[in-house]
Amino acid sequence: MASCYNIKVMKSACRQFFDPSIDRREFLRAGGLSLFGLGLPQLLRARESSPARPRARSCILLFMWGGPAQQDTWDMKPEAPVEYRGEFQPIATSVPGLQICEHLPRLAQRAHQLALIRSMTHNDVNHTTATHFLLTGRAAPPGPIADDWPSYGAILSRLNRGRGPLPPFVSMMPVVPNGAPRFVEESHGQGAGWLGPIYNPMRIDADGSLPDYRVGELSLRAELPPLRNGGRRGLLHSLDSQRQTLDGHPGVRAMQSHYQRAYSILAAPEVTRAFNLASEPRAVRERYGMNIHGQSVLQARRLVEAGVPMVTVFWPNEGITNVSVYWDTHNRNFIDLRERLCPVTDRAFSALLDDLSERGLLDDTLVVWTGEMGRTPRVAQSVVGGAGAGRDGRDHWGQVFTTVLAGGGIRGGVIHGSSDRFAAAPASSPTRPADLAATIYHCLGIDPRLEIRDRLDRPLTLCDGNVIDPILA
Repeated sequence: MASCYNIKVMKSACRQFFDPSIDRREFLRAGGLSLFGLGLPQLLRARESSPARPRARSCILLFMWGGPAQQDTWDMKPEAPVEYRGEFQPIATSVPGLQICEHLPRLAQRAHQLALIRSMTHNDVNHTTATHFLLTGRAAPPGPIADDWPSYGAILSRLNRGRGPLPPFVSMMPVVPNGAPRFVEESHGQGAGWLGPIYNPMRIDADGSLPDYRVGELSLRAELPPLRNGGRRGLLHSLDSQRQTLDGHPGVRAMQSHYQRAYSILAAPEVTRAFNLASEPRAVRERYGMNIHGQSVLQARRLVEAGVPMVTVFWPNEGITNVSVYWDTHNRNFIDLRERLCPVTDRAFSALLDDLSERGLLDDTLVVWTGEMGRTPRVAQSVVGGAGAGRDGRDHWGQVFTTVLAGGGIRGGVIHGSSDRFAAAPASSPTRPADLAATIYHCLGIDPRLEIRDRLDRPLTLCDGNVIDPILA
């Protein structure tokens, strides 16, 4: 397959790296006209590294944006009244005594590889701020996204994880044509926050299920004359000299670094291979599911295999009218879980476990499956601060929900914590997002009590949670 430099994809991947505080005049003065020649970002070399040896080299975070219903997926309540337990039946798994939803049959067969935390809890029922809890381990601060606590990937970038020209932090956030509003773009905790835009993720928003998907073909066109190739290098030098007028602006410093790495990426065949999803055998692609989420999860596997430390895969906005957006099942909870949500995640998540295991990567890769919250215990129950629930839906609920981990540093076949008989509150071992964060960092070989410094050079502790020892291998 001939290599093709796809301008549209490059622009979408690059877009998230630029500081919105830079106006158009500043952007052009700083060399922004080279955007169409160099569109991928550089994450600046960090000055700190973790002293601990990591158990896992990388992490794939499967983020089910919207809030999966805990009692309709991982934490069934078959003995509860029907208005609480819902329509689904539990099925046995590969772990004696552990049951999960009938619509997750593949994952049920792989439960011996999973650690279920059934007692996750926080007090936020707002999608855009609750996301911050699960992506950073901390409550969202008041103010703009630029004031957020850094996400896991941003911290890994700051600690100089990764190798070569590959970005250390990638966010898969597919855009669906004519889709519903992408509220996930407004959610807190996704990027570098106060660490600065230099540590933001490279965002991929292409749909990998399309036949003409070209997100991987990022190399220069074969017919590109050497003169134009050299000209791009000249633009970098021009950018460097023009930056003098804006020296000190964090967005401009980040932009310069992004361009520096962009040229390296375009010239690196290993990067082209990592992103070239089209090179995967058809059978492998079909194993994950020929849909947006399945192909994003496969792309995540390719990236960590190539050496990317952190890949976050956000559930796509499917843009289907009159159905639930993401896992936000205010209406049609059981229809959408049965027909759209559970089957896709069951296929993709199980394929990822098998693929990582077959390639000898599962012990080196931490996999985290979570949403930002759960759903109300009772069907048609609405809560203060939620968005309401129809007669066949569930509203927002942060008091208890389930997060699932597997792979690097995690002991499979275990359940940590429990919810009460209505899946309304933790019954044992309440687990905060800070505890999940501490566990993620620990599995990646990072001391959760590591001191980092904010933009004012104030010392801060990376995480205030406790590592969840019972789920560790």
